[in-house]
Amino acid sequence: MTSLDEPLRLPARPAPPARGPLPLLTAVVPVAGALVLWLVTGSTFALWFAALGPLLAVASFLDGRRGARRARRRTDAEGRRELERLRAAVAARHAAEREQRRARHPDVAGYLADESEIWRVVPGRADALTVGLGAAPSAVRIEGEAGDEPSRRLCAEAGAVSDVPVLVPLTAGIAVTGPPLPAAAVARALALQACLALPPGALRIGEEGAPVEGLPHAAATEGLVLHCGEGGRPLPADADAVIVRVEPGTPPPPGCAAVLTVEGDLTARLDHAGASRAVRTEALSAEQAAAIARRLAARAAASLGQRGGRAADLGELLDAGDATGAGGLRAPLGVSGEAAFEIDLVGDGPHAVVVGVTGSGKSELLTTWIVGLCHRYGPERVAFLLVDFKGGRTFDRLERLPHVTGVLTDLDEAEALRAVESLRSEVRRRERVLADVGARDVDEAGDALPRLVVVVDEYAALTSAHPRLHELFGDIAARGRALGMHLVLASQRAAGAFRDAVLANAPLRIGLRVTDASDSRAVLGTDAAAQLSGRPEARGVALVRRTADAAPRAVRVPRCTADVIARAAARHPGERAHRPWLPPLPERLPLAAVARAGAIVVGLIDEPEHQRQRPWELADEASGLLVAGRSASGKTEALRTIARQASSALWIPADVEAAWDAIVGLEHVPPGTVVVFDDADAVLARMDAEHAAHAAEHLMRCVREARGRGIRIVLSCVRTGGALARVCDLFSERLILAQATRADHVAAGGAGDAHDAHLPPGRGFVRGRLVQVAETAPAEDPVPPAEPAPWRPGRRPVALVAPRGPATERVVDDWRAAGVVARRVDAPDADVADGVVLYGSPEEWLGQWRLLSRARAEGDLVVDAACAAEHRAITGSRDLPPLVVAGARRAWLHRTGATRVRRIRLPG
Repeated sequence: MTSLDEPLRLPARPAPPARGPLPLLTAVVPVAGALVLWLVTGSTFALWFAALGPLLAVASFLDGRRGARRARRRTDAEGRRELERLRAAVAARHAAEREQRRARHPDVAGYLADESEIWRVVPGRADALTVGLGAAPSAVRIEGEAGDEPSRRLCAEAGAVSDVPVLVPLTAGIAVTGPPLPAAAVARALALQACLALPPGALRIGEEGAPVEGLPHAAATEGLVLHCGEGGRPLPADADAVIVRVEPGTPPPPGCAAVLTVEGDLTARLDHAGASRAVRTEALSAEQAAAIARRLAARAAASLGQRGGRAADLGELLDAGDATGAGGLRAPLGVSGEAAFEIDLVGDGPHAVVVGVTGSGKSELLTTWIVGLCHRYGPERVAFLLVDFKGGRTFDRLERLPHVTGVLTDLDEAEALRAVESLRSEVRRRERVLADVGARDVDEAGDALPRLVVVVDEYAALTSAHPRLHELFGDIAARGRALGMHLVLASQRAAGAFRDAVLANAPLRIGLRVTDASDSRAVLGTDAAAQLSGRPEARGVALVRRTADAAPRAVRVPRCTADVIARAAARHPGERAHRPWLPPLPERLPLAAVARAGAIVVGLIDEPEHQRQRPWELADEASGLLVAGRSASGKTEALRTIARQASSALWIPADVEAAWDAIVGLEHVPPGTVVVFDDADAVLARMDAEHAAHAAEHLMRCVREARGRGIRIVLSCVRTGGALARVCDLFSERLILAQATRADHVAAGGAGDAHDAHLPPGRGFVRGRLVQVAETAPAEDPVPPAEPAPWRPGRRPVALVAPRGPATERVVDDWRAAGVVARRVDAPDADVADGVVLYGSPEEWLGQWRLLSRARAEGDLVVDAACAAEHRAITGSRDLPPLVVAGARRAWLHRTGATRVRRIRLPG
């Protein structure tokens, strides 16, 4: 709440002093005392004391009345003083209110007294004209009861303020009447006031309606249309604001709601909205108006970039000059006054910072500057790397220029790291080139190195999301001049965006409109950028300060059209500039694009620190490759690509029984074979714990011996823990594809800050570098292993160990139907004989130990997989039998003289 908003308060009315009562006790007590003395002494002289009582009472009463009158006079004097202090406060507030109103709605004299107010955007100012100074209701409020005439008179005085702007809406239409010369001067002052309040583009003067020649508003093509003229002529149909002079006695035109009658040199009467009031007006002679018009024209040329009444054209600026100097990078940025304004990024730089809020024309300035340099210099002289962090389309239309080596948008963490490595690699490359040619800097190197300009839009957002870039840009800022690397960094704000290491090496400062004066001071050393207009017509007005400038220069930046960009591109045909920044890895990579005879190429590896992308091959000395990634990350495609190029590939099937057989048979794989095991963790997880551990031991032994045996193991998994953990630890070469969680990525051997769950299929990391796996045509789906035929006894004795139940009875019935003799092991005539099957449960067989021993020594021992827990007790062997699938009617066949146990299928 401001002082004008706080109400004043009338002083409280003092209560009238109370009238004292007659002091009866003062009168009675002396009388009673005199009577007592008379009774005691008997002297009549004592009765004279009785007369003192009334005398004292009257004297006391009169003294009280005198004191009340004196108190009343003091109270009245204090009230008058309070009222005078209140009157002074009202006067002070009226003065402040008068100043505020005049500052908000200045007249012509007010604008000329403070030229910073010309064309300044102030809420409500552009909607009304000050027709003069007069009385108006005041914002001052007085609270309290006005009980007397002075208080009522003061409240009336406080309710109105004198000599304040009397306003009429700009579009209401004003007719000025009175003596011809004074009326014309007043109308002229009102028209100039409108031109001082609104810039060209917000206000334009209609044809044949200019109050004076030379106003820049006459060349404007947009904005409210102001018509100034004589009232006897018809008003233009497109007129939005009308100021006309009419002869006395002539009715105002229909479009004029306000009539200003000039009565004297500076006095007039305004009739508007049903009210009439006296005002003190302004008047301008024709010479005074012409002088003001010249000042406005110069201001328009300086701040709005108008040349001869029209906006600057970039094509004309480029045609007006050509490349000058062997070592500079000079290009036109716009127009300052009537002349083209050029800056030299080398001489005025070597680096530049640009600040400006959204909508101020920052992106257009960068585009104009870049195109200007590309028009004047070929790709052999200057190249550009353009970064727009917020993902806009600022630089898309510049990609056709041969100077532009890359346009980068929306960098994620991985791409930001890639940016750091690429630019650091460019620094090292330039250092090598300078050393090779024996030059101290890029100027001495001649044509060996083109200058590289890195342009970053939204620099603050980029470095806030990726703080590690601060160090890189600081290093380039420090060493860029000698290496021919230049930074143009643009941000909406300066506070917190540019560190000292950058600002200290960026003497070229450009400020467009900002909302915080501290941002303007940080870049330009003044508040000027915070005072730029925010109107659309002021978009692209820039303040440029170079080292030699005592103050910022106002420049109007022209728009860059597609035709100018096409001219710049056609001006320098030929090869494009060297690319310090390689394009991202493709999301789809055909194997044919990277395949090489005699090598197993897995994909394309990104090496931004060397500015290259090269085929990634499975090294001959490598024992294999571990591929880790979530589902649909491209694991199978990677294994398929490797297997397609191998001279001999052995796929370990997904079926657990076939996978077990393949794993235990790996020791017999011939040299030159590539063993491929997809989703190894899922396959081992479907095995029981004992077989999974045994399979992992086989795999570990094969990985250890792979190099010595001339084979390679390529294994994929989702997670590297569980039964597979020790196997995964043996792989020195790992391809880490997209993982669901950061923990899985780290567990697979990746860096935590490189985790990205949204990598495209086939994209991953090898030794910290990004890789895209090559694709090959999908192979035919592997044929699942055929189900073996049910096993039936031959002529040898057979001992069947199976649990009691219908399933075992169906097996025995099937064999009996085939002519086999089957007896229970506990039958009286049970005996081990050719062509005879003895069957029973594990407990029954262990009870017939003699028959079990003979059966193991003389015939075939068949153990149902359902009796796996008793397998070692029945067979007397500690060896692990082949893996079988539970519930699939599997059994183990132990045959006398056989070197291994067979897996068979029982009928039923």
